[in-house]
Amino acid sequence: MDNERIREMFDSLGEVAIKRMFGGKGIYHQGIILALEVSGEILLKADAESAPRFAAAGASQWIPDGKTKPVAMPYWSIPEAAQDDPEDLATWIGLAWEAALRTRK
Repeated sequence: MDNERIREMFDSLGEVAIKRMFGGKGIYHQGIILALEVSGEILLKADAESAPRFAAAGASQWIPDGKTKPVAMPYWSIPEAAQDDPEDLATWIGLAWEAALRTRK
């Protein structure tokens, strides 16, 4: 996915920085990572508070293969209903930003 399309998706949040990482892209707002682009798919940050909402909306957690077994990562797909609805997408992006703030080190 090209960077301009990513910026458009995150427009509700404001300016985002996009950095290449691990064969994909990290998406940052105010220096804090809140999403990834992996194989053309945007994955939003979630935590213990927001992950159940992602799961209930039919999103799937990113579970890449680790060295010895799959590893569940704190990133979730965008729920299908939000992919064609900018207002709904903005809500999920807001949840990702809140999770990023709660989990930053």
